Amino acid sequence: MSTRNILCVLCLATLISFINAFAPNHAFLNVGCSTPFHVSNSKPVYMGFSDDVSAFFKKLSVKATASHILIRGGAEAESKLLSLKKKIGDNPLKFAEAAMENSSCPSGKTGGSLGEFGPGQMVKEFDQVVFAEDVGVVHGPIQTQFGYHLILISDRTE
Repeated sequence: MSTRNILCVLCLATLISFINAFAPNHAFLNVGCSTPFHVSNSKPVYMGFSDDVSAFFKKLSVKATASHILIRGGAEAESKLLSLKKKIGDNPLKFAEAAMENSSCPSGKTGGSLGEFGPGQMVKEFDQVVFAEDVGVVHGPIQTQFGYHLILISDRTE
């Protein structure tokens, strides 16, 4: 099989997967991930593109808005954040005030606001909290390569 034919098959499979992502109720397009696609004189090629395409578009559409308080250091930073968390509760105004007074991050000047961002734009530990935990709740302390954080998730679209 020539390289050109292989590329055509891959392009077609990608196109079908893309259409499936936007028109899943059209049965004639629904080849799914485990349906073998046979090319003459070859083994079956499995169409595993729909999961990849769906994951890609989900990453583009999922967004979150969050604020954080960063304190650099080890156990003493974690301890200070635990104390702050008790004082703040889940109050966004108290969180912003605490960020302005305590955060080591330049975002502290704006109440710790990081604005809106998508998956993969922050470090892994941060993303795991922002895109999986409850909105409107202060989470942490969370340790990253930068130090310890308290995170307040303001909004998330999925």
